[in-house]
Amino acid sequence: MSAPQNATLIPRKAPRQARSRATVDAILDAAARVLVQRGYAATTTNAVAEVAGVSVGSLYQYFPNKDSLIAALHDRHGRQMSALLDAALLQHRGSTLPEALAGVIESAVKAHQLDADLHRVLEKQVLGLDPFPGEDDSADEIERRLRGLLEAHRAEIVVEDLRLATYMVMHAVHALIHAVVLERPSGVSVKAATRETVRMALAYLTARL
Repeated sequence: MSAPQNATLIPRKAPRQARSRATVDAILDAAARVLVQRGYAATTTNAVAEVAGVSVGSLYQYFPNKDSLIAALHDRHGRQMSALLDAALLQHRGSTLPEALAGVIESAVKAHQLDADLHRVLEKQVLGLDPFPGEDDSADEIERRLRGLLEAHRAEIVVEDLRLATYMVMHAVHALIHAVVLERPSGVSVKAATRETVRMALAYLTARL
């Protein structure tokens, strides 16, 4: 994703030393706790600074307002999720197709479980968040790696258009996992949903109708 369109969302300065990076991490950790506990409307920079154990002046050295803080939190959370998925795609390049799909889908579940409560609040209460900087590039790289994984198993895959197959698997898996992990439907366990998602993706790719 491109840089935030609203200049007020851009952090005032980037932490360069270990001490300042630790301060920013503490502020973001505190922001996550306050946001989950109180919701977006009741989250304030004063509350975040208090939980982080820093002065509000120290917070403002890095973040000009609440929304810039939330945008940075969204950025960090998104990067952590993308890193998990990318690592799984690299790890399973030499696996069988069923093993590779299972590994990648299980990693996608873990990515959505990374502070699922925070993810839920960001999705439902914080409107107008741009994608985090570099999110488009991260998604493109994940899509390229998934395409490469499918190409390695071309002989097993019946879908003629691998670009379409990549798109369908990527977005269907994301939508299902997103719903199960974040919506927590009654009677549907994450483990069972993960298993069935793997079966669904494998059947789509290999079933001859």
